[in-house]
Amino acid sequence: MNSRRYELSDFEWSIIEPLLPNKVRGVPRVDDRLVLNGIYWRLRTDSPWADIPERYGPATTCYNRFVRWRKAGVWDRLFAAITTAYEGSVQMIDSSSIRVHQHGANSKGANGKKGVRKPRLGTQLTPAAWGVQRAV
Repeated sequence: MNSRRYELSDFEWSIIEPLLPNKVRGVPRVDDRLVLNGIYWRLRTDSPWADIPERYGPATTCYNRFVRWRKAGVWDRLFAAITTAYEGSVQMIDSSSIRVHQHGANSKGANGKKGVRKPRLGTQLTPAAWGVQRAV
């Protein structure tokens, strides 16, 4: 497969492929590698799901597999396998580990108090509400 920048390498695909759910009945599935690259494209660009390029298959397929695999714990298995294959040298960044620029640190929150921001009423702040599972 002719890979583009940031798509799965052959090495990564050889680790991931055996861990994916295998559906044997019904309509043949869109290629898992293409769908994964579409999901990674969407997460990397933060674009809407509908904007996934056609080369990755239908956007609804990418979205449905992402959600279905999250609920089934497939993503946890994939990331654990990739981390093991790279001998623990995989690094991930999320917004909780990025520091605010000095000019943005002193802004007033929505309630007028300096540095205090509260979530909207009804927002759940538990990891389970966001589909996050605890690392084993």
